[in-house]
Amino acid sequence: MKRAFITGITGQDGSYLAEFLLNKDYEVHGLIRRASTFNTDRIDHLYTDFHDPKARMYLHYGDLSVSGQLTDLLHDIKPDEIYHLGAQSHVRVSFDMPEYTGDITGLGTLRLLEAIRKTDIKTRFYQASSSEMFGSAPPPQNENTAFEPQSPYAAAKVFAYHMVKNYRNAYNIFACNGILFNHESPRRGETFVTRKITRAATRIKLGLQDKLYLGNLDAKRDWGFAGDFVEAMWLMLQQDEPNDYVIATGETHSVREFVEKVFQKIGLDYEKCVEIDPKYFRPTEVDILLGDPTRAKKELGWEPKVGFDELIDMMIEADMELARKEKMLLDAGYKNVNNRT
Repeated sequence: MKRAFITGITGQDGSYLAEFLLNKDYEVHGLIRRASTFNTDRIDHLYTDFHDPKARMYLHYGDLSVSGQLTDLLHDIKPDEIYHLGAQSHVRVSFDMPEYTGDITGLGTLRLLEAIRKTDIKTRFYQASSSEMFGSAPPPQNENTAFEPQSPYAAAKVFAYHMVKNYRNAYNIFACNGILFNHESPRRGETFVTRKITRAATRIKLGLQDKLYLGNLDAKRDWGFAGDFVEAMWLMLQQDEPNDYVIATGETHSVREFVEKVFQKIGLDYEKCVEIDPKYFRPTEVDILLGDPTRAKKELGWEPKVGFDELIDMMIEADMELARKEKMLLDAGYKNVNNRT
Protein backbone atom coordinates (compact mmCIF):
# COMPACT_ATOMS: atom_id res chain seq x y z
CA MET A 1 0.00 0.00 0.00
CA LYS A 2 1.43 3.36 -1.05
CA ARG A 3 1.55 6.13 1.56
CA ALA A 4 0.87 9.78 0.72
CA PHE A 5 1.28 12.96 2.77
CA ILE A 6 -0.91 15.95 1.89
CA THR A 7 -0.48 19.48 3.18
CA GLY A 8 -3.66 21.51 2.83
CA ILE A 9 -5.78 18.35 3.07
CA THR A 10 -8.73 20.30 4.52
CA GLY A 11 -8.91 22.60 1.48
CA GLN A 12 -10.79 22.13 -1.77
CA ASP A 13 -7.95 20.38 -3.61
CA GLY A 14 -6.83 18.42 -0.58
CA SER A 15 -10.25 16.90 -0.08
CA TYR A 16 -10.61 15.83 -3.71
CA LEU A 17 -7.06 14.48 -3.75
CA ALA A 18 -7.60 12.51 -0.52
CA GLU A 19 -10.73 10.94 -2.07
CA PHE A 20 -8.82 10.13 -5.23
CA LEU A 21 -5.91 8.48 -3.41
CA LEU A 22 -8.11 6.53 -1.00
CA ASN A 23 -9.95 5.14 -4.02
CA LYS A 24 -6.56 3.95 -5.28
CA ASP A 25 -5.94 2.16 -1.95
CA TYR A 26 -3.37 4.62 -0.62
CA GLU A 27 -2.78 5.25 3.06
CA VAL A 28 -3.29 9.00 3.36
CA HIS A 29 -1.73 11.32 5.94
CA GLY A 30 -2.76 14.96 6.13
CA LEU A 31 -1.34 18.06 7.80
CA ILE A 32 -3.92 20.21 9.60
CA ARG A 33 -3.61 23.35 11.71
CA ARG A 34 -4.86 23.35 15.28
CA ALA A 35 -7.92 25.54 15.74
CA SER A 36 -10.49 26.05 18.47
CA THR A 37 -13.22 24.99 16.05
CA PHE A 38 -13.32 22.04 13.69
CA ASN A 39 -12.11 22.93 10.19
CA THR A 40 -12.35 19.51 8.59
CA ASP A 41 -15.79 19.79 6.94
CA ARG A 42 -14.52 18.89 3.46
CA ILE A 43 -12.98 15.60 4.59
CA ASP A 44 -15.31 14.50 7.41
CA HIS A 45 -16.97 11.99 5.06
CA LEU A 46 -13.59 10.33 4.52
CA TYR A 47 -12.48 10.10 8.13
CA THR A 48 -12.49 6.91 10.18
CA ASP A 49 -11.29 6.87 13.77
CA PHE A 50 -7.65 5.83 13.81
CA HIS A 51 -8.45 3.02 16.30
CA ASP A 52 -10.43 1.30 13.54
CA PRO A 53 -8.20 -1.35 11.91
CA LYS A 54 -9.69 -0.36 8.53
CA ALA A 55 -8.64 3.29 8.88
CA ARG A 56 -6.48 4.57 6.01
CA MET A 57 -6.54 8.33 6.60
CA TYR A 58 -4.63 9.95 9.44
CA LEU A 59 -4.46 13.63 10.39
CA HIS A 60 -1.46 15.29 12.01
CA TYR A 61 -1.38 18.71 13.66
CA GLY A 62 1.35 20.92 12.30
CA ASP A 63 2.23 24.18 10.59
CA LEU A 64 4.23 25.08 7.50
CA SER A 65 6.09 27.71 9.53
CA VAL A 66 7.73 25.10 11.82
CA SER A 67 10.55 23.36 9.99
CA GLY A 68 11.60 20.94 12.75
CA GLN A 69 8.11 19.55 13.07
CA LEU A 70 7.83 19.00 9.32
CA THR A 71 11.12 17.10 9.39
CA ASP A 72 9.90 14.92 12.25
CA LEU A 73 6.62 14.17 10.49
CA LEU A 74 8.30 13.10 7.26
CA HIS A 75 10.79 10.98 9.21
CA ASP A 76 7.96 9.19 11.03
CA ILE A 77 5.49 8.83 8.15
CA LYS A 78 8.00 8.09 5.40
CA PRO A 79 5.54 8.85 2.59
CA ASP A 80 6.04 7.51 -0.91
CA GLU A 81 4.45 10.69 -2.27
CA ILE A 82 4.11 14.21 -0.89
CA TYR A 83 1.48 16.60 -2.24
CA HIS A 84 2.17 20.13 -1.07
CA LEU A 85 -1.11 22.02 -1.43
CA GLY A 86 -1.01 24.08 1.77
CA ALA A 87 -0.60 27.86 1.39
CA GLN A 88 -2.07 31.27 2.05
CA SER A 89 -3.78 31.03 -1.31
CA HIS A 90 -6.05 34.06 -1.57
CA VAL A 91 -4.52 36.54 -4.02
CA ARG A 92 -6.33 39.65 -2.76
CA VAL A 93 -5.54 38.80 0.87
CA SER A 94 -1.86 38.47 0.00
CA PHE A 95 -1.72 42.25 -0.54
CA ASP A 96 -2.96 42.72 3.04
CA MET A 97 -0.67 40.01 4.47
CA PRO A 98 2.42 39.95 2.25
CA GLU A 99 4.89 38.85 4.92
CA TYR A 100 2.70 35.99 6.11
CA THR A 101 2.04 34.94 2.51
CA GLY A 102 5.76 34.90 1.75
CA ASP A 103 6.47 32.84 4.87
CA ILE A 104 3.79 30.17 4.39
CA THR A 105 3.41 30.06 0.61
CA GLY A 106 7.07 30.55 -0.25
CA LEU A 107 9.23 29.43 2.66
CA GLY A 108 6.78 26.68 3.61
CA THR A 109 7.73 24.90 0.40
CA LEU A 110 11.42 25.32 1.12
CA ARG A 111 10.96 23.87 4.62
CA LEU A 112 9.38 20.75 3.16
CA LEU A 113 12.14 20.35 0.57
CA GLU A 114 14.73 20.71 3.32
CA ALA A 115 12.88 18.09 5.38
CA ILE A 116 13.12 15.69 2.44
CA ARG A 117 16.83 16.41 2.06
CA LYS A 118 17.61 16.04 5.76
CA THR A 119 15.65 12.84 6.30
CA ASP A 120 16.85 11.39 2.99
CA ILE A 121 13.50 9.64 2.53
CA LYS A 122 12.80 8.20 -0.90
CA THR A 123 9.72 10.13 -1.89
CA ARG A 124 8.19 12.00 -4.77
CA PHE A 125 7.18 15.63 -4.25
CA TYR A 126 4.39 17.61 -5.90
CA GLN A 127 4.33 21.40 -5.57
CA ALA A 128 1.07 23.26 -6.19
CA SER A 129 2.30 26.05 -8.41
CA SER A 130 -0.17 28.61 -9.75
CA SER A 131 -1.13 30.28 -13.01
CA GLU A 132 -0.95 33.55 -11.06
CA MET A 133 2.83 33.30 -11.50
CA PHE A 134 2.36 34.26 -15.16
CA GLY A 135 0.74 37.52 -14.11
CA SER A 136 0.93 40.02 -16.95
CA ALA A 137 2.60 37.61 -19.41
CA PRO A 138 0.66 37.45 -22.70
CA PRO A 139 -1.58 34.42 -23.30
CA PRO A 140 -1.62 31.58 -23.96
CA GLN A 141 0.76 30.60 -21.18
CA ASN A 142 2.71 27.34 -21.17
CA GLU A 143 5.73 25.83 -19.40
CA ASN A 144 8.12 28.11 -21.32
CA THR A 145 6.29 31.38 -20.64
CA ALA A 146 8.26 33.82 -18.48
CA PHE A 147 6.75 34.59 -15.07
CA GLU A 148 5.57 38.13 -14.41
CA PRO A 149 3.93 37.92 -10.95
CA GLN A 150 1.52 40.70 -10.01
CA SER A 151 0.87 39.92 -6.34
CA PRO A 152 2.71 38.85 -3.18
CA TYR A 153 0.99 35.46 -3.53
CA ALA A 154 2.26 35.01 -7.08
CA ALA A 155 5.78 36.14 -6.15
CA ALA A 156 5.84 33.64 -3.27
CA LYS A 157 4.73 30.89 -5.65
CA VAL A 158 7.50 31.83 -8.10
CA PHE A 159 10.06 31.48 -5.30
CA ALA A 160 8.63 28.07 -4.39
CA TYR A 161 8.64 27.00 -8.04
CA HIS A 162 12.34 27.75 -8.42
CA MET A 163 13.19 26.06 -5.11
CA VAL A 164 11.54 22.89 -6.40
CA LYS A 165 13.64 23.02 -9.57
CA ASN A 166 16.79 23.77 -7.57
CA TYR A 167 16.31 20.85 -5.17
CA ARG A 168 15.46 18.57 -8.08
CA ASN A 169 18.71 19.43 -9.81
CA ALA A 170 20.96 19.79 -6.76
CA TYR A 171 19.81 16.81 -4.68
CA ASN A 172 18.22 14.50 -7.26
CA ILE A 173 14.81 14.73 -5.59
CA PHE A 174 11.85 13.63 -7.69
CA ALA A 175 10.01 16.95 -7.52
CA CYS A 176 7.39 18.39 -9.87
CA ASN A 177 5.65 21.73 -10.25
CA GLY A 178 2.03 21.54 -11.31
CA ILE A 179 1.18 24.98 -12.71
CA LEU A 180 -2.56 24.79 -12.21
CA PHE A 181 -4.90 27.33 -13.71
CA ASN A 182 -8.08 28.24 -11.84
CA HIS A 183 -10.05 25.21 -10.71
CA GLU A 184 -13.35 25.40 -8.88
CA SER A 185 -16.03 23.20 -7.31
CA PRO A 186 -18.85 23.24 -4.76
CA ARG A 187 -16.07 22.86 -2.14
CA ARG A 188 -14.38 26.12 -3.14
CA GLY A 189 -13.99 28.61 -0.30
CA GLU A 190 -16.75 31.22 -0.24
CA THR A 191 -14.34 34.16 -0.47
CA PHE A 192 -13.09 33.00 -3.90
CA VAL A 193 -14.95 34.75 -6.69
CA THR A 194 -16.66 31.80 -8.39
CA ARG A 195 -18.08 30.36 -5.18
CA LYS A 196 -18.89 33.84 -3.91
CA ILE A 197 -21.01 34.30 -7.03
CA THR A 198 -22.90 30.99 -6.90
CA ARG A 199 -23.45 31.25 -3.14
CA ALA A 200 -24.78 34.81 -3.37
CA ALA A 201 -26.92 34.20 -6.46
CA THR A 202 -28.76 31.27 -4.88
CA ARG A 203 -29.33 33.24 -1.67
CA ILE A 204 -30.65 36.21 -3.64
CA LYS A 205 -32.99 33.87 -5.52
CA LEU A 206 -34.51 32.69 -2.24
CA GLY A 207 -34.72 36.18 -0.70
CA LEU A 208 -31.88 35.62 1.78
CA GLN A 209 -29.63 38.33 0.35
CA ASP A 210 -30.15 41.52 -1.67
CA LYS A 211 -26.86 42.31 -3.39
CA LEU A 212 -23.60 40.75 -4.51
CA TYR A 213 -20.53 42.99 -4.34
CA LEU A 214 -17.64 42.24 -6.69
CA GLY A 215 -14.49 43.85 -8.04
CA ASN A 216 -13.12 43.61 -11.60
CA LEU A 217 -15.69 41.91 -13.84
CA ASP A 218 -13.46 42.09 -16.91
CA ALA A 219 -10.68 39.82 -15.60
CA LYS A 220 -10.52 36.60 -17.63
CA ARG A 221 -9.58 33.19 -16.25
CA ASP A 222 -9.15 29.61 -17.42
CA TRP A 223 -11.59 27.75 -15.15
CA GLY A 224 -11.73 23.97 -14.70
CA PHE A 225 -13.05 21.46 -12.17
CA ALA A 226 -10.88 20.73 -9.13
CA GLY A 227 -11.80 17.05 -9.21
CA ASP A 228 -10.25 16.75 -12.68
CA PHE A 229 -7.12 18.64 -11.70
CA VAL A 230 -6.15 16.40 -8.75
CA GLU A 231 -5.83 13.48 -11.16
CA ALA A 232 -3.16 15.47 -13.01
CA MET A 233 -1.25 15.94 -9.73
CA TRP A 234 -1.16 12.19 -9.22
CA LEU A 235 -0.18 11.49 -12.83
CA MET A 236 2.87 13.76 -12.50
CA LEU A 237 4.25 11.62 -9.70
CA GLN A 238 3.73 8.38 -11.66
CA GLN A 239 6.12 9.37 -14.47
CA ASP A 240 9.61 7.95 -14.97
CA GLU A 241 11.21 11.38 -14.71
CA PRO A 242 10.08 14.53 -12.86
CA ASN A 243 8.91 17.50 -14.90
CA ASP A 244 6.76 20.63 -14.64
CA TYR A 245 3.33 20.82 -16.24
CA VAL A 246 0.67 23.41 -17.02
CA ILE A 247 -2.78 22.06 -16.14
CA ALA A 248 -5.61 24.01 -17.75
CA THR A 249 -8.70 23.71 -19.94
CA GLY A 250 -7.42 25.91 -22.76
CA GLU A 251 -10.49 28.18 -22.54
CA THR A 252 -10.85 31.57 -20.91
CA HIS A 253 -13.96 33.34 -19.61
CA SER A 254 -14.46 36.69 -17.91
CA VAL A 255 -15.82 37.13 -14.40
CA ARG A 256 -18.69 39.01 -16.04
CA GLU A 257 -19.50 35.97 -18.19
CA PHE A 258 -19.43 33.72 -15.14
CA VAL A 259 -21.77 36.06 -13.25
CA GLU A 260 -24.13 36.43 -16.21
CA LYS A 261 -24.38 32.67 -16.75
CA VAL A 262 -25.02 31.92 -13.08
CA PHE A 263 -27.79 34.50 -12.72
CA GLN A 264 -29.30 33.59 -16.08
CA LYS A 265 -29.45 29.90 -15.14
CA ILE A 266 -31.50 30.68 -12.03
CA GLY A 267 -33.73 33.24 -13.73
CA LEU A 268 -32.28 36.53 -12.47
CA ASP A 269 -30.82 39.64 -14.10
CA TYR A 270 -27.31 40.07 -12.71
CA GLU A 271 -27.25 43.79 -13.50
CA LYS A 272 -30.01 44.33 -10.93
CA CYS A 273 -28.23 42.32 -8.25
CA VAL A 274 -24.49 42.99 -8.66
CA GLU A 275 -22.66 46.11 -7.56
CA ILE A 276 -18.99 46.99 -7.88
CA ASP A 277 -17.04 47.66 -4.70
CA PRO A 278 -13.55 49.15 -5.22
CA LYS A 279 -12.21 47.36 -2.14
CA TYR A 280 -12.23 44.12 -4.13
CA PHE A 281 -9.90 45.47 -6.82
CA ARG A 282 -6.27 44.36 -6.61
CA PRO A 283 -3.51 47.00 -6.52
CA THR A 284 -2.06 45.26 -9.59
CA GLU A 285 -4.47 43.28 -11.74
CA VAL A 286 -3.97 40.19 -13.89
CA ASP A 287 -6.10 40.76 -16.97
CA ILE A 288 -6.12 37.35 -18.62
CA LEU A 289 -4.92 33.83 -17.87
CA LEU A 290 -5.25 31.16 -20.54
CA GLY A 291 -3.33 27.92 -20.19
CA ASP A 292 -1.86 25.71 -22.91
CA PRO A 293 -2.00 22.13 -21.52
CA THR A 294 -0.37 20.49 -24.56
CA ARG A 295 2.48 18.90 -22.59
CA ALA A 296 0.13 17.46 -19.97
CA LYS A 297 -2.11 15.99 -22.66
CA LYS A 298 0.82 14.47 -24.53
CA GLU A 299 2.98 13.18 -21.67
CA LEU A 300 0.42 12.52 -18.92
CA GLY A 301 -2.55 11.58 -21.09
CA TRP A 302 -4.61 14.05 -19.07
CA GLU A 303 -7.75 15.77 -20.34
CA PRO A 304 -10.30 17.87 -18.40
CA LYS A 305 -13.67 16.09 -18.22
CA VAL A 306 -15.96 18.80 -16.79
CA GLY A 307 -16.73 21.79 -19.03
CA PHE A 308 -17.43 25.41 -18.07
CA ASP A 309 -21.23 25.18 -18.13
CA GLU A 310 -21.25 21.82 -16.35
CA LEU A 311 -19.03 23.27 -13.63
CA ILE A 312 -21.41 26.19 -13.13
CA ASP A 313 -24.41 23.84 -12.97
CA MET A 314 -22.65 21.71 -10.37
CA MET A 315 -21.88 24.72 -8.16
CA ILE A 316 -25.37 26.21 -8.50
CA GLU A 317 -27.00 22.90 -7.54
CA ALA A 318 -24.87 22.55 -4.39
CA ASP A 319 -25.34 26.16 -3.29
CA MET A 320 -29.07 26.12 -4.00
CA GLU A 321 -29.39 23.17 -1.64
CA LEU A 322 -27.48 25.11 1.04
CA ALA A 323 -29.72 28.14 0.50
CA ARG A 324 -32.88 26.04 0.79
CA LYS A 325 -31.70 24.56 4.08
CA GLU A 326 -30.87 28.03 5.37
CA LYS A 327 -34.29 29.36 4.39
CA MET A 328 -36.03 26.40 5.97
CA LEU A 329 -34.29 27.04 9.29
CA LEU A 330 -35.12 30.75 9.16
CA ASP A 331 -38.76 30.00 8.34
CA ALA A 332 -38.84 27.62 11.31
CA GLY A 333 -37.81 30.46 13.61
CA TYR A 334 -34.12 29.78 14.02
CA LYS A 335 -31.95 32.89 14.34
CA ASN A 336 -28.40 33.57 13.17
CA VAL A 337 -28.15 30.50 10.94
CA ASN A 338 -25.99 32.50 8.58
CA ASN A 339 -23.92 35.57 9.34
CA ARG A 340 -23.12 36.47 5.71
CA THR A 341 -24.17 39.88 4.43
